[in-house]
Amino acid sequence: MARQRVEALLIVSHSLFVLHRARLADLAAMNRLPSMHGIMENVEAGGLMSYGPSTAAALRRAAFFVDKILRGSKPGDLPVEQPAEFELVINLNAAKALTIPPSLVARADQVIE
Repeated sequence: MARQRVEALLIVSHSLFVLHRARLADLAAMNRLPSMHGIMENVEAGGLMSYGPSTAAALRRAAFFVDKILRGSKPGDLPVEQPAEFELVINLNAAKALTIPPSLVARADQVIE
């Protein structure tokens, strides 16, 4: 990263990156690189921010479909849905270290300290 002089990181949602999320966060912090993630677990591990589907909303919808199936609906007859709720999550410690504007932190749906 340092040799290529990258200015920021975009970490896509992939099991390899989830497995090494703490190491990626450490490397980004060490090189003072802002990092954007697809899932909030990476932000909990020290990454700067994530923007993606709301896990809580997705679990609520999953429960709705489980209930329908348990009541006799055929899974193939149920509609396919896309996420409707998205969340911006910011790690406050990482934001302070990188001097992220307070206006961006204020817009976050969740701030992790």
